[in-house]
Amino acid sequence: MSEFPLSKARVDFPLLTNRVRGKNLVYLDSAASGLKPWPVIERVGHFLTYQTSNVHRGAHFLSDQATVAYEQARQKVAEFIHAPSPSSVIFTRGTTESINLVAQAWGRANLKKGDVILLTEMEHHSNIVPWQMIAKEIGAEVRALPVKPNGDLDLSRADDFFTPNVKMVAVTHASNTLGTINDVALLAQKAHAVGALILVDGAQMIANHPVDVQKLDVDFYAFSGHKIFGPYGIGVLYGKKDVLDAMGPYQGGGSMISEVAFAGTTYHDVPFRFEAGTPNIEGAVGLATALEYVQKLGWPAIEAHEKALLDLATQKLSEIPEVELVGTSANKVAILSFNLKGAHPSDVGQIMDQENVAVRAGHHCTQPLMKVLGITGTVRASFSVFNSAADVEQLVKAVIKAKEMLL
Repeated sequence: MSEFPLSKARVDFPLLTNRVRGKNLVYLDSAASGLKPWPVIERVGHFLTYQTSNVHRGAHFLSDQATVAYEQARQKVAEFIHAPSPSSVIFTRGTTESINLVAQAWGRANLKKGDVILLTEMEHHSNIVPWQMIAKEIGAEVRALPVKPNGDLDLSRADDFFTPNVKMVAVTHASNTLGTINDVALLAQKAHAVGALILVDGAQMIANHPVDVQKLDVDFYAFSGHKIFGPYGIGVLYGKKDVLDAMGPYQGGGSMISEVAFAGTTYHDVPFRFEAGTPNIEGAVGLATALEYVQKLGWPAIEAHEKALLDLATQKLSEIPEVELVGTSANKVAILSFNLKGAHPSDVGQIMDQENVAVRAGHHCTQPLMKVLGITGTVRASFSVFNSAADVEQLVKAVIKAKEMLL
């Protein structure tokens, strides 16, 4: 097989030099967390070594340096997702906190009894539970668009779901379990047609395909840094400026205030209103470097590389009669879920781990989807820029090993 476009990117990821049980590691769990390339590791290390200081409040050059680096990171995020302004970019701890921020700060002020929050059956728990919590508190209702057996969203009865009492549509851009890519621009049109806002969970899309929040016309877009080669504990919430301006704060503390008095407090402008306390400065700086790394690789090369890997793995696993592919949409990110007929996913995953192939096994925080599909879980392989055709071959060998041991 000819070399994939990004085969040489592997050298940028030092974790892959680890040898486990005397063998090379095959990392196929990027949907859970992306590995960290040298530029990100070095940039975070440099910041912690030479630039450590707090932001927005110091009276010395170190604080000034840290503030510049932090705000440049915000600018980089805005550029990466084509946000109209850095002030529309809020730093959070991750996708989960971003969604909770909207559910609490926007939901508590705008939802009322009888309103509907519309999700899909393929949502991650992080895009279900926050809405259930606010719905229970207010008396709103959570509904879900159905999913077809192949993993595509079923919009054949969309008009039955997009009704005037829908106030928020919260959907994943790409399923973390199946890889299915949803037509977010279409869903945004349908949401806005009934007067609803739309929040998009972009955790799985952000590292696999370019995102343009203005073209999508979404009101909120959330993602985590660790999914796109960045540090842990840093995330992003994009929001349309007029929507954010109308929202009250999510948490109270330092940095999010304009003036404090016992008679009352006035809050800072957006985005600082939503960033209470000392932020994850090195996380933001590392995220910016991760985005620069992706831009250097280039989206055409990334997309071609990951599609080639996904197609190869799909073909090879399809040739094993005992393998059942789960989620066969024609429009997917590089995620491949499957089961061995008659074997529990966790048992398969453990055997694959013994073969040094790192995958995820279980319900992938999508228990409602598992119920819809009539299964308890899957084995999930996910591919990234550092993977190769050789990794796919090792995946197949590990699956065959599991088949021989379990069936």
